[in-house]
Amino acid sequence: MKIEKIQENDTLTVSLEGRLDTLTAPELGNEIQGKLDGVKNLVFDFAKLAYISSAGLRILLSAQKVMNKQGSMVIKNAGPEVKEIFDVTGFSDILTLA
Repeated sequence: MKIEKIQENDTLTVSLEGRLDTLTAPELGNEIQGKLDGVKNLVFDFAKLAYISSAGLRILLSAQKVMNKQGSMVIKNAGPEVKEIFDVTGFSDILTLA
């Protein structure tokens, strides 16, 4: 999986490419955990994300909890496969999808 982070003022955009699964979720966790200080808007760009597992969903949930206290979190460009996983798990109701 490729992770690209772009910080512009108080907005952090994290673009993911590949699969967010048991093997790659810890890598994303390390990239964002404890590194959201001063971030008011967290944007995940899933345009190139092919798959997300429960391990990936856990990372998103923990990021959402942090952002609930200090700003907002949006997931954009999720493909049909990833959106279906969000729908089946109920994460569509928890996360903001754009």
